[in-house]
Amino acid sequence: MIEIGAQVDLSHPAERVWRALTDRELLGRWFAEAEMVEGVPDRMLLHTAGLPGFEANIEVEVTERQEPDLLVLACDEAGRLSELTCTVTVTKQGCRLELREVSTHGAWSAEQHDPREQQLRQALTVRLPAILDWIAFQQVDLRRADGGMTAELPLIGVRGRPGRNPRRRRTLVAVVAGAVLVAGTAAWVTLPPDAKPAAAPAPTETASPTVTAGRTTVAPTATPSARPSRSTASATARPSRTPSATPSRTPASATPPPPPTPVTARYETESDRLFGYTGEIVVANPGGAPVADWAVVVTLAEGTTVDDVDGANWRQDKRVITFTGAAVAAGGSQTISFDVRDSRPKAREPESCTIGGQQCAGL
Repeated sequence: MIEIGAQVDLSHPAERVWRALTDRELLGRWFAEAEMVEGVPDRMLLHTAGLPGFEANIEVEVTERQEPDLLVLACDEAGRLSELTCTVTVTKQGCRLELREVSTHGAWSAEQHDPREQQLRQALTVRLPAILDWIAFQQVDLRRADGGMTAELPLIGVRGRPGRNPRRRRTLVAVVAGAVLVAGTAAWVTLPPDAKPAAAPAPTETASPTVTAGRTTVAPTATPSARPSRSTASATARPSRTPSATPSRTPASATPPPPPTPVTARYETESDRLFGYTGEIVVANPGGAPVADWAVVVTLAEGTTVDDVDGANWRQDKRVITFTGAAVAAGGSQTISFDVRDSRPKAREPESCTIGGQQCAGL
């Protein structure tokens, strides 16, 4: 028995998800075109031929239905039989949809299994949320004076945003420069003042008689004082003015800048849609040795949640998402893809993205 499975957390009620699973027109928009089999109400033909992992169209028949929680289908793909179970579980944010397909007769080849599962995951995490957003959008009253609401499916745009916000980098540089200036000023103020040389006192003078041209004059002569000279004591006591003894004016508390982060990260919005977007982070290791200990920290905008993550382990603390994963080889990279649901019609990118305390490029 071979099994294929995928699941997604959706910020939509279970009834809306059930409609996307059972409505023939909606099913054709997010998975494959469906055609009713004449005379059999619970049987359809899915036009899956040509999709990755599918060799032919699939004839499906509903064998169990518990609205809006459970839908079981018997599938026949050119003689290969399988059972597809769709389970809808209510969550705090909306509901969780899990699809599980088990082969009952015949088996998928190795070339079919992975592409088939990938096709199913992509349909659940990208196209189905877009359809659900579209249904929710139609339920909002957007009547205007010159026309009604649109009935077209919103387009999914793909865009790249390298180096989009240099203002954050300028702010970071300004803060660091200010901190260094304050630390330098504080150290300068606390340094002891340089000792000033004491003025040498005048030598003690004594009168010495001198005979000049028949008269006696008294000329002062210098004689050593009985007590030690203050200038000599001062010169002995004060510190030497050699460069080695001069107190350094470099702040003692200044620390060298931290070494560069061994790995870097770049954020890019891979695709956006109504009420959400898909983000992508590429972790690169430009160094010469593998890096095993890395973590990317993303802070989401208010009112957004992560539905699905591919390429990394992750944990969530309110709006902060931390991604970790396997070691990144020297000169290699690792790609993280995550789907974000937004409660507002206009999707908002993450507020921040860092790796090792450094800002991710592209955000």
